[in-house]
Amino acid sequence: MAKSCVLIVFSNPAEGREDEYNEWYSHQHLADVLRVPGFKSAQRFKIPQDDPAAQWKYLAIYEFEADDPAEALKALTARAGTPDMVISQAMDLQAYSVAPWVAVTDKLIAR
Repeated sequence: MAKSCVLIVFSNPAEGREDEYNEWYSHQHLADVLRVPGFKSAQRFKIPQDDPAAQWKYLAIYEFEADDPAEALKALTARAGTPDMVISQAMDLQAYSVAPWVAVTDKLIAR
């Protein structure tokens, strides 16, 4: 049975390339990730104010379903840097963090 999972990605734009980074991430990268089998949704967030203590400025959350989350991530990383998933040089490739999480409860919805 497929497990409900999220992929959490913290990232920053390369110095002086924030507009290019946001254009690529919002209008190309999210769609590229959602073409990977099992990936169901994607949403980006930005820290609400400049915080010098914050390590990352942006957050992306991807929801996906997989019998084996490691295999889903393998399929995702196999596409990275190919025409199926171009990685922009506007992203600071020295300042990002990626972590998959597997749900331990069902999603609760407020009524």
